Amino acid sequence: MRGPKVLAFSCQRYYPRPMAILFHISDLHFGAEDRDALAWFKAEVEIHRPDAIICTGDLTMRGTTREFAAAADWLASLPVPVSLEPGNHDMPYYWEMMARLRRPFARFQEMRRAAHSDLALDGVMLVSLPTVVPAQWRLNWSKGHITARALSSAVAGLREGAAASLRLVACHHPLVDAGTHGTGSTLGGRAALAALAGAGAHAVLSGHVHDPFDLTIEAAGKPLRLIGAGTLSQRLRSSAPGYNRLDWNAIAGLEVAAIFS
Repeated sequence: MRGPKVLAFSCQRYYPRPMAILFHISDLHFGAEDRDALAWFKAEVEIHRPDAIICTGDLTMRGTTREFAAAADWLASLPVPVSLEPGNHDMPYYWEMMARLRRPFARFQEMRRAAHSDLALDGVMLVSLPTVVPAQWRLNWSKGHITARALSSAVAGLREGAAASLRLVACHHPLVDAGTHGTGSTLGGRAALAALAGAGAHAVLSGHVHDPFDLTIEAAGKPLRLIGAGTLSQRLRSSAPGYNRLDWNAIAGLEVAAIFS
């Protein structure tokens, strides 16, 4: 297999001993997974031993029990803790409408109980912001939607963790579109960015569009970094399968590199 290609997003000075190393993955899509990419990523984890992995959703393709079981087996094989967010593919698919509307996250939560670990790093906190709902008042239900309840919970979590040096938010859809081939079209995204920035968030991690990005915007008068991961599935857009490496150092700040297989 070819050596990894790295796209460094940050131009900050590199410090060889980061306080925390996090790998950010998304859109595994078991049922349409890329087995070579998954094996490559697992080898990367075994070599570099990050402190944790953050997965921002779409672990499955159709939200079936079989796909979740395959995802759980693979996650269990990783030698470091993994934090999991749901994606729009992690609900029963449209042909299971009753299950989708009545218990949309039952299968995901069952897998999450077996495979998820809360982020437990000194000086670093991670809060969840769900952006997926089982139905919407628009035709494309795959797009992002932020409820008042979800945003309120994320803001409360950030305020409780105000002492942390690095405060991250994990969600599936980009809160604003980042010029990638795919879009999140997230309802309530801009208002959420202002609320998150006002509550002290430093960066928002997401997936969904299958291409990595890293940009900084101003929200509530503060800089807020938006970081998107690519995919480890066969459902490629403009980029090869890959993941983001996040190196955190209180002096150097947050360094991000997109790494491709």
